[in-house]
Formats: sequence, C-alpha cells, structure tokens
Amino acid sequence: MRTLLGALGVAAMGLGTWLLLDVRDPADVAVWLAGAIVLHDGLVAPLVLGIGLFLGGLRARGAVRGALIVAGSLTAIALPVLLRPGTPANPSVLPLDYPRNWLWVMAGLGAFAVGAAVLGWARGRKRG
Repeated sequence: MRTLLGALGVAAMGLGTWLLLDVRDPADVAVWLAGAIVLHDGLVAPLVLGIGLFLGGLRARGAVRGALIVAGSLTAIALPVLLRPGTPANPSVLPLDYPRNWLWVMAGLGAFAVGAAVLGWARGRKRG
C-alpha cells in the first residue's frame, strides 16, 4: 500500500510539474507558493498544534487534529475563490457556489471528526 501511495504521489508531482511548464507568468505561481507557505507555517500549523496541546489527553485529539489539518488545507486551496466572491466575467470559469460548497465540506468534515471521536470513545470504553 505504501508503494502504491508513493507511486501515486510521484505521478501527481510529475503531472504538477508538467502543468507548471505551461504557466504564462511564473511570478504569479511563486507568489501563490510563498503565500501558501506563509499561510501553513504562520497559521495552520500553529493552530493545529495549539489545539492539540489544549486538548491534552482527550481520546478524540487525533480526530480533531486530523480534521483541522484537512480543513486548513482545503481552506488554503479555496481561499482565492472565497476571497473574491461574486460573479466572474466568464460564468463558465466558476459555475458553482464555492462558499456554500466549502461550508458543506467543512460541515461534513466536522461530522466525520465527531463520528471518529465517538467511535474511538466507544472502542476505548468497550476495552476498559
């Protein structure tokens, strides 16, 4: 399984590199990458670590931290669309309601984290 996931990761990096060769303005990509690093290292990672420390010995800590990592990553990806609401000049560019769909994904992620926490709690209670 690890080999398969590693191969898929290498294939995804290859596809990303191939698509990067077709970029018109590499400076825009560099600014976006720098912003992603600052967002991750300055906000997402400290927030996840701080909440993990705050939760202490809670059994659901892993589920909460995992949900926060996924939520932070999805928010970072969706941030350009979330910060520029409104109708684009070309309606086929962003045909969906991204803020609403982002909220649905966050709600589903929260429900998944709560379910994982409850399942972990139930397993721990069954053992002890």
